[in-house]
Amino acid sequence: MRVFITGGAGFIGSHLCDALIARGDEVSILDNLSTGSKDNIAHLEGKIKVSQGDIRDQALVESLVADSELVLHMAAALGVEKILENPIESIATNLYGSEVVLNAAQKYDKRILIASTSEIYGKNSKQPLSETDDRVIGIPQKLRWTYSDAKALEEATAYFLFLTKKLRVTTIRFFNTVGPRQTGKYGMVIPKFVRAAIDNEPLRIFGDGSQSRVFCHVSDAVKAILALSTNDKTVGEVFNIGGKGEISIVDLARLIIKQTKSKSEISFVDYKDAYTTGFEEMARRVPDVSKIKNFIAWEPKLGLDIIINDVANSYR
Repeated sequence: MRVFITGGAGFIGSHLCDALIARGDEVSILDNLSTGSKDNIAHLEGKIKVSQGDIRDQALVESLVADSELVLHMAAALGVEKILENPIESIATNLYGSEVVLNAAQKYDKRILIASTSEIYGKNSKQPLSETDDRVIGIPQKLRWTYSDAKALEEATAYFLFLTKKLRVTTIRFFNTVGPRQTGKYGMVIPKFVRAAIDNEPLRIFGDGSQSRVFCHVSDAVKAILALSTNDKTVGEVFNIGGKGEISIVDLARLIIKQTKSKSEISFVDYKDAYTTGFEEMARRVPDVSKIKNFIAWEPKLGLDIIINDVANSYR
């Protein structure tokens, strides 16, 4: 199969490249390398076709979509810190860029999966979160919600094209996907904590650390993506992809220190000192993955201990 991946040099995109090449597919990718990295795909040189450019480049995107059978749209401006630093650029990439990719897939009648996010749910206190739960979003001046808003409009565009143009699209919402190649540069907590622990530096927790999350190994996420892409029953549907085992951030820090045998200590930082204006935190975010389990019999297999070990070994 000929597969086109937007954001193919990114964290999840590069792992998708590995899995697709391993099963014998032809892979082409498009990445502007703003958050992706050539290092992530260096081992695939000569095995994949690489185009460096922007998903807002309609002619380029259409040429790559036309030459594919499956489109995996993973490209996005992501990470809380990046969103707060430049919300206008993030909105343009996530909204207009996705419109270009979706319209190209509709024009050439291609099967497409689009990557959305658990940020869609905002600060909904109902946990665990299922695909039909409402969005609860803060005021516009809380700029972190611009990411959620842009991804919500992307989802709505995809669904409209499914209803009116029979676009063969499936939407996936990632909940804290983690693993080797993920950078802590944009606020991703596990790689940031693991890197600090290996270097015996303080693990800096924003707030009091009581906020909790559930983490999913990228290997599990990739298996879910590929299974969804080959099942026609998933067309027009939305699926959560998340891990198992809720943990508070302070307990996560303690676990990482213990598991890496680090001499690091834990420090606490007030949110106002950690982020620019516009940040807002969510106390909990837990995925309900019963829908995807019912559709394709997928469920996460790799626990937090394996996630931490794999991230630590990638740094070592």
